[in-house]
Amino acid sequence: MSPTKVIPLPVLGRHAVNAYLLLGRHPVIVDAGTPGSARRITEQVAAHGVDPQDVRLIVVTHGHIDHFGSAAELRRLTGAPIAAHAADLGPYRTGRVREPYLPTGPMGRLMARNPKLHEQADPFEPDLVVRGTTGLADFGVEGRIIPTPGHTAGSVSVLTDDGDLVAGDLIANSFMGLLKGRPANPPFHDDPLANLASLRAMLDLGPVRLHVGHGTPLDPARADRWATAEQRRLERRAARGRLRTRPQDPDEESSRATERAQGVSDG
Repeated sequence: MSPTKVIPLPVLGRHAVNAYLLLGRHPVIVDAGTPGSARRITEQVAAHGVDPQDVRLIVVTHGHIDHFGSAAELRRLTGAPIAAHAADLGPYRTGRVREPYLPTGPMGRLMARNPKLHEQADPFEPDLVVRGTTGLADFGVEGRIIPTPGHTAGSVSVLTDDGDLVAGDLIANSFMGLLKGRPANPPFHDDPLANLASLRAMLDLGPVRLHVGHGTPLDPARADRWATAEQRRLERRAARGRLRTRPQDPDEESSRATERAQGVSDG
């Protein structure tokens, strides 16, 4: 078994928005950044000694513009297929995120006003539609894509066999990565309690590191302590009727039902 190296590819700032390069037997890219980021990503891939044409797969973790914005262009530049979850097909097919964003706090309320988060990206149809846990060995990485719904209905994470969890927006560093190593919510969640349940499920798998879309790697033990406090906070907000969630559309609920029926969420 080849060990997998996880390399951050900063898309915005030093670590405000990250894509990732997974180096196993063959390279895999996780996430595609904002619209117009594809060349920056491929240049960084090349700087790490990898020919972008050798990339075997692009995994998109969820349907927010800062994660799928350059997926179509990245596919054109690398020739690699795109893997993404069925429950976020709407944003991928239209190039537009579901509106309105549901902020998790003041940072999200401020960012929701940013016109760049409301742009239209180039739409795309995933080549590999993820509906349950999906192995990556055929693409050169010893690991798996695991559905982790909550941040969006179609959010996924990638867990390598070495214990590196590329977590998308399951969790973030405080203030979009400005406070390194400090767990926090990302600016938005469609369903905070469902997202927290997904985070806890991933922590139960015993990852050694959490690589996030916004910030630097997080220590799982610290993330677990944060999740315990966050559970209490969210339950208090829910009891007061102050926890906003986005209703699922029928296609998303059908996708969730299919996963439950197949038992794929057990990993």
